[in-house]
Amino acid sequence: MSDNDGKKTLGVRGGGPRSGNVKQSFSHGRTKNVVVETKRKRIVKPKPGAAAPSPGGAKPGTPGAGSKRPAGISDEEMERRMKALAAAKERESEEAAQREAEAREREEEKQRRREEAEAKEREQREAEERARAKADEEERKKREEADAAKQAAAAAAAPPVEDQQTRQPKQAPRGKAPERDQRGDDGRGRGKGRDDGGRRSGKLTLNQALSGGEGGRQKSMAAMKRKQERARQKAMGGAQEREKVVRDVQVPEAIVVSELANRMAERVGDVVKALMNNGMMVTQNQSIDADTAELIVEEFGHRIVRVSDSDVEDVIDSVEDKDADLQPRPPVITIMGHVDHGKTSLLDAIRDAKVVAGEAGGITQHIGAYQVTTDSGSTLSFLDTPGHAAFTSMRARGAQVTDIVVLVVAADDSVMPQTIEAINHAKAAKVPMIVAINKMDKHEANPDKVRTELLQHEVIVEAMSGDVQDVEVSAQTGQGLDELLEAIALQAEILELKANPNRAAEGAVIEAQLDVGRGPVATVLVQRGTLKQGDIFVVGEQYGKVRALINDRGERVQEAGPSVPVEVLGLNGTPEAGDVLNVVKSEGQAREIAEYREKAAKEKRAAAGAGTTLEQLLAQAKENENVKELPILVKADVQGSAEAIVQAMEKIGNEEVRVRVLHSGVGAITESDIGLAEASGAPVIGFNVRANAPARNSANQKGVEIRYYSVIYDLVDDVKAAASGLLGAEIRENFIGYAEIREVFRVTGVGKVAGCLVTEGVARRSAGVRLLRDDVVIHEGTLKTLKRFKDEVSEVQSGQECGMAFENYDDIRQGDVIEIFEREEVERNLD
Repeated sequence: MSDNDGKKTLGVRGGGPRSGNVKQSFSHGRTKNVVVETKRKRIVKPKPGAAAPSPGGAKPGTPGAGSKRPAGISDEEMERRMKALAAAKERESEEAAQREAEAREREEEKQRRREEAEAKEREQREAEERARAKADEEERKKREEADAAKQAAAAAAAPPVEDQQTRQPKQAPRGKAPERDQRGDDGRGRGKGRDDGGRRSGKLTLNQALSGGEGGRQKSMAAMKRKQERARQKAMGGAQEREKVVRDVQVPEAIVVSELANRMAERVGDVVKALMNNGMMVTQNQSIDADTAELIVEEFGHRIVRVSDSDVEDVIDSVEDKDADLQPRPPVITIMGHVDHGKTSLLDAIRDAKVVAGEAGGITQHIGAYQVTTDSGSTLSFLDTPGHAAFTSMRARGAQVTDIVVLVVAADDSVMPQTIEAINHAKAAKVPMIVAINKMDKHEANPDKVRTELLQHEVIVEAMSGDVQDVEVSAQTGQGLDELLEAIALQAEILELKANPNRAAEGAVIEAQLDVGRGPVATVLVQRGTLKQGDIFVVGEQYGKVRALINDRGERVQEAGPSVPVEVLGLNGTPEAGDVLNVVKSEGQAREIAEYREKAAKEKRAAAGAGTTLEQLLAQAKENENVKELPILVKADVQGSAEAIVQAMEKIGNEEVRVRVLHSGVGAITESDIGLAEASGAPVIGFNVRANAPARNSANQKGVEIRYYSVIYDLVDDVKAAASGLLGAEIRENFIGYAEIREVFRVTGVGKVAGCLVTEGVARRSAGVRLLRDDVVIHEGTLKTLKRFKDEVSEVQSGQECGMAFENYDDIRQGDVIEIFEREEVERNLD
């Protein structure tokens, strides 16, 4: 048959002879037609020893049949059951035989693997013996060749026959050597074959994949390669196990698992496995505490060194410089004094620049840092501080980083409040002072008055037989500038200022700002070391890498030494003015230190808030219940200005009204600032900054007021006026007259009416009245009616009679006195 393709036909059980086609289905949609043919059923013959059936077959009714099978079972059914029983027994015997065969195969497989392992060990031992024998043979050859060379040198004068006899013994080893080499080659060849078999025994076979192997999980290729490498090193006589290196592992209060493995020089997977064995299901990127890390470190055989979070700052180099490393450095001079006394103008005259022309309102609102080279060739670093009362913290910072303070006092204005404050800052910083009496070109200048008033603050100038130098100068005409520079140079020479430029740089942040194009920018005065481009540094809670250094003339420089002020670009955030800049070795160290400082600052702020008890909170809420607040948002161009504005806002107000700064920051006004201002109903104050386009659109939509200022005077005055609007108007009483009750009448529909005589001033109907009886106030209210004769009048003059009736009050008597007054509202202002 063509459909059958010559293959054996399938058979099915059935009654009569049947045949037909069956369609078989396979994978991928393939089918095949096969022929099905009916076969006769098999008759299972009984085993020897079984009872032979009767020729005619047992009938159901006979007693023998009833004893061998249950009633109601036909012969065909009984025969079918016997066949099934025989087939089951046959299958059982086949399965038992198969199990025995599988057990024998497993035992043979185990035996084969055991023999392979023994053969591999035997091969390794033979390889080691061959390597040792080869080394011994090479050593013996070297010795024989050396002895032969000596003998040849000794027998150089002998006859040729003797020389031939001398060389004869040396040929025998060379003749035997090929045999040894051949054996060695044969051994290596056999070893190589066995190595190949050992290598192939580690491969995954089909039987091993189906049975799962002895160990269940198969080894990886990397494990097999490591095993072969160990076998090769063992065969070559190398060390089998590398000596364990015990390390001192520094563990902080919390550490990432991968970092712990790195510090122990262990595999991350092994550390994770050890943690899992200890009941901790963690990954390599999760943190564990110091106690858990200590268990793991000890388990791997290392020594633990516990460190705290604050130890991250130990990487900052705080070693004192040796005297041999110190070199002279320029002095740092801070110009201080009262506002509008000519500090910046005096520095302009020294620098021959025009800085004051660029200051808003003619006053300095930032700390300026400049370097000046005198005619004698010496370099001076100047810091120009603001004189306004709001910039107290700026002046304090300037005094802390300076070497010499030049106190500028106007000869026509003498000592003023900020002059006294500058004197106190200089004394607190313990720096020498030079008094510059400015504006000597004016007619009303009186330098002696300045010297005399300085005596009240324990500043005794040389003209008064003191030790403080004083110089009369004029920023307009240039008078006394050379004398001032000479005085500064003399003072600097006395101080013998030195620093080590060959070390990691350290400096102080004079000012910080957020520039739109350049990002966070910090004005830094380098105090020790040399700050170079590319240095990694940490400053306060920020860190970064020096991307560019810009000097006071706007030029890019590659490095800045001690006493040099520069602008530093490359910070990740705006630092606080007054922070200390330190150069560290790596970015990881800088990040760790900055994160630790930020965390410590947050904890400190949280602790300050958490220290308040419930009673204190309730008392504070009760105090603030009647206090009105004016919320504001402040954005400034530099950190120092924002700080000064916040300090000035805190001083505005009294027990009824105060100003609350919701947020202060550096940089342009953003959309998030507008959102915060809308939520709190506060205006946004921009000091030398502007709002960006999205912020302006958002402010217009939400109705948020944005006020721009460039002079701190105007800002403080406007906020003070706005806060004054929150004050309640003051009510004043103005006395206008007295009236005496002469008679009391009862009028129908009105009640009691007092017949009065106005004894003083005037009585008005719209005014307030008080009823006095024996000089005691018994009623205060308003008049219901004021009549003269029968007419209602608005007022009654002194000496005239009138009738008065009180609103909702009738208890009036003859002889009572009526006090008449008017109330007036007076607006209040914050002083």
